[in-house]
Amino acid sequence: MRPESEAELAQIVTGLTAPVRIRGGGTRGVPGPEAELDVSGLSGITLYEPGALTLVAKAGTPVAEIETALATEGQRLAFEPMDHRGLMGTEGTPTIGGVIAANVSGPRRIQAGAARDFLLGVRYVDGMGQVISNGGRVMKNVTGYDLVKLMAGSWGTLGVLSEVSLKVLPKAETQATLTLSVPDAGTAVRALSAGLGSPYEVTGAAYDPALGQALVRIEGFEASVAYRAEALNRLFAPFGTMARLEDDPWPGIRDVAPFHGRVGDVWRISVKPGDAPELAARCKAEALLFDWGGGLIWALLPAGTDLRARLGEFAGHATLVRGDRTQRAMFQPEPAPLAALSRGLRQRFDPKGLFNPGLMG
Repeated sequence: MRPESEAELAQIVTGLTAPVRIRGGGTRGVPGPEAELDVSGLSGITLYEPGALTLVAKAGTPVAEIETALATEGQRLAFEPMDHRGLMGTEGTPTIGGVIAANVSGPRRIQAGAARDFLLGVRYVDGMGQVISNGGRVMKNVTGYDLVKLMAGSWGTLGVLSEVSLKVLPKAETQATLTLSVPDAGTAVRALSAGLGSPYEVTGAAYDPALGQALVRIEGFEASVAYRAEALNRLFAPFGTMARLEDDPWPGIRDVAPFHGRVGDVWRISVKPGDAPELAARCKAEALLFDWGGGLIWALLPAGTDLRARLGEFAGHATLVRGDRTQRAMFQPEPAPLAALSRGLRQRFDPKGLFNPGLMG
């Protein structure tokens, strides 16, 4: 099933009698029924106003197409969405609807915000085949129900996105990446926390244990970047000597490039940065990569490993990004009160249980 318009999408959903798996570009390996609802036919930028920093696109529009259009005007998607293909071993084309449905946000989230923070409005088809529009094309738009934020990160379980409105931002004139050799994760997180707590507008804060390096990114006008790089060098003096990296490592950090082509399960752990070193040690992982100053840990483990059992109780959640999900849920089980709210929302938006059943528990 591959609709070519929103009206056709609504007609298809109205006639569904069995659950379906919603597919955009097919890059994230979403589990679900064999029956597939492919929305890649809903493609194209329908409005782009560079002066208003606003872009509207159909959900199946390739992210690359949007980035190309923005680049011609010196603009970008500030939330830096990850490309899952290398990590998942998938093909296809990442779409903007998939990015929003999964709230995919890269290293710049620590400074600019997540994908949902740039979402101005949505159009989607609910489980009854109704076309719903919520939000608008300006940041000051106010509605009674903030379905815009609710749809971001719902993984298609509440409705099938047909169109999204986004706020975009200008590209930075230049950027610099500073590296610091550190002996362990604890030192790395302390150093990164110092950078993030400074007034120097850090837009990337990562740690690669395999290299023993903490990395910090700053962006902006050239003179400002030079000043802030020197200030950060002084700030990090207690942790060691910093160096400026000529290459750009952030696409690799965003896409978890150190795990590409390696066998095993991949887990994504969200946690308080201060808890990250201890939690990472509990993983006993074959490889680790820290982003968001330690707030996000990527872990590579042998296939079939029950990471949640290893971690025990902690303030955060572990998501199985790559691996066998027949025995382990993709998402961290929710506490009973929150799970009840989630079930209530899905019952309201998709009463027949058509969209990606079982994905959210």
